[in-house]
Amino acid sequence: MKVYVTDEKELIMEPSVKWAGNPNITIAVKAFGLRATVQVVDLQVFASPRITLKPLVPTFPCFAKICVSLMEKPHVDFGLKLLGADAMSIPGLYRFVQELIKDQVANMYLWPKALEVQIMDPQKAMKKPVGILNVKVLRAMKLKKKDLLGASDPYVKLKLTEDKLPSKKTIVKHSNLNPEWNEEFHMVVKDPQSQALELIVYDWNQIGTHEKMGMNIIPLKEITPDEPKTVTLDLLKNMDPNDVQNEKSRGQLVVEVAYKPFKEEEVPDDSEDPNEVQKAPDGTPAGGGLLVIIIHEAVDVEGKHHTNPYARLLFRGEERKTKHVKKNRDPRWEEEFTFTLEEPPTNDRIYVEVISASSRMGLLHPKETLGYVNINLSDVVNNKRINEKYHLIDSRNGRIQIELQWRTSS
Repeated sequence: MKVYVTDEKELIMEPSVKWAGNPNITIAVKAFGLRATVQVVDLQVFASPRITLKPLVPTFPCFAKICVSLMEKPHVDFGLKLLGADAMSIPGLYRFVQELIKDQVANMYLWPKALEVQIMDPQKAMKKPVGILNVKVLRAMKLKKKDLLGASDPYVKLKLTEDKLPSKKTIVKHSNLNPEWNEEFHMVVKDPQSQALELIVYDWNQIGTHEKMGMNIIPLKEITPDEPKTVTLDLLKNMDPNDVQNEKSRGQLVVEVAYKPFKEEEVPDDSEDPNEVQKAPDGTPAGGGLLVIIIHEAVDVEGKHHTNPYARLLFRGEERKTKHVKKNRDPRWEEEFTFTLEEPPTNDRIYVEVISASSRMGLLHPKETLGYVNINLSDVVNNKRINEKYHLIDSRNGRIQIELQWRTSS
């Protein structure tokens, strides 16, 4: 592997790639009205690609584009069997096929030509944070019942458009069509002229997918900086103004929003430590703080009958859950949960359990516990931040990566 250092915001790598195997590839060939089946055997590929990640940006996955070029013609070798016979033994065919493949691939990707894969808009990815949007989800009114039996169990997902971070979520209010949450969230704003706050109300279901009850957005350009604003939103099916289904009443959602732009000296620069713990937002109780729990991922988890894992978090009687990941032994959630506390949780613990829920109905496929962990919070109060992989109890090899932060106003 060669790695180049340049003055540009890019990472250049030149690995040497060699692959050989005996694949089971069959190709149906039609020519002159005839049809034949050709088998590819003993495949070998040797190549020297140059992989460039550029430009490097402060937004995950940290690069905007992938460029791949070949520094020399690749070596491709294989055999062809036609009707059980070695077709490559035909005089002149082997060399002709070899050179044809090399020339065709070289014409497309030989340096300085390149295969380019756009990952994100580099202009948007390079934008720095310019302020904080404070959102307080107050309540919903006159939500429409989704369940056949009993009332719905609503919760709210919210995120900024053009933001790659996972959505934030309120807690679930069970059997309530007029729920009150009064939960606060804080989001980093990069472009108040183009971004919007997206709010979606879901009906939580213990089994199966959660149903969308309604949604709406608040363009940030409609919010006057430093002036809190209470907004009552009519819930819609979608944001298509021509959809007649949006004329149907789905209830209302009431939120309080306040956009606080950074002063010039507060704008973060590129030299900030990515591991630095942020301060707690304004309004955090004196002597208390904000406990942030980020459930990143788990590895090597497996159930006896199914492996559709999600993580369940318990703290001081409150329950939070990540999304389900279907048929995956190494699920990645990247979900953040916050708790505003009156005092440091020095003597508290959090309980995190990985559970697999069957995608089938019935008692023959009940939920399975894939492992759990009990974490004492005294260390995070002292160190401000912990990011570790914990071995899951009652799991053979399973581990879970959890990041804990204790943010105070000082």
